Amino acid sequence: MSFRVCSLDHLVLTVRSIPATIEFYTRHLGMTAETFTSPSDPTVQRHALLFGPHKINLHQVGREFEPKAERPTPGSADLCLLTVTPLQQAREQVLAGGIEVLEEGKILDRTGARGRIKSFYISDPDGNLIEISTYA
Repeated sequence: MSFRVCSLDHLVLTVRSIPATIEFYTRHLGMTAETFTSPSDPTVQRHALLFGPHKINLHQVGREFEPKAERPTPGSADLCLLTVTPLQQAREQVLAGGIEVLEEGKILDRTGARGRIKSFYISDPDGNLIEISTYA
């Protein structure tokens, strides 16, 4: 008998520049930056992005924390983030911030974990694909 996973607590992005990543996600996606100390070594400062009940921990490429993925690589993530902001308004705000909307700038019909969603796509400073979505 195997156990059941019920939820995601956090994920880790390996990035080229923690300051650039924090600037992008806080300025353009409304996340909050957090600096915290490692429970195993209080002299080590760590960085994360918070949104809703979720957290993205950040690792600087070449200075990752153990344990880590086998091949931590900036730009290898594909994330879908939900917004409560009307999607057209979110898209306009992203464009006003000078960020390119991929897929010819279109809002597209997609399928999410809980059903139909509408989405548009952008890239973060490392080239991670970020899907911004609302339930249809």
